[in-house]
Amino acid sequence: MAKELETGFVAKVVHFNGVPYRYAVWVPPEYDENQCWPVVLFLHGKGECGDDGVFHTTVGLGKAIRKNPERFPALVVMPQMPVDHRWEGPMLDLALATLTETMHEYNGDPERVVLTGLSLGGYGTWALGALAPKQFCALVPICGGGQPADAERLARVPIWCLHGDADPVVPVERSREMVAAVQRAGGQIRYSELPGVTHNSWDPAYSDQEVIAWMLSQRR
Repeated sequence: MAKELETGFVAKVVHFNGVPYRYAVWVPPEYDENQCWPVVLFLHGKGECGDDGVFHTTVGLGKAIRKNPERFPALVVMPQMPVDHRWEGPMLDLALATLTETMHEYNGDPERVVLTGLSLGGYGTWALGALAPKQFCALVPICGGGQPADAERLARVPIWCLHGDADPVVPVERSREMVAAVQRAGGQIRYSELPGVTHNSWDPAYSDQEVIAWMLSQRR
């Protein structure tokens, strides 16, 4: 008897450099293994670091999915980073490892892979987008920052950046400088500066139907 397919937030483990890491995959209720599916790789913020494999799915994109699951007819990969780490070096490789596992297991469409993240994950989005621009069809960094020197590589990918103009944690100038650098490099970039919004710009960003529709309409 065939095993019934599990949908919703599915708990996963990836072995990376000999160490097991928990992650989660959102599998939409209408999932059909015979179709290719768009994929979103989500990088959480500092407050969601840990090893429970669950908490990082309750903040940001996961929270938006729980509230309006019908808006997310896609696979969403949610790696969880250990405490006291950053989305850089081996942790970016870990994120790519969870993406690769999901693509193979669930028939992800390599032409429709979006990268997004908030706060510390926003920094990770800029960094991983520059490291592997050919991997993604779009980037959506939220209230993070990056290296302007990466602009030429980032300019190869459509980007929608969002940041609250009253952010006391990550200054809005960090997004402004990245947007300006990508624009100078000739990139296709949209920028939404949210008036009066402090550090939590992810809730208005991920609850915006236009943002989500844009993400899922992109194709490499």
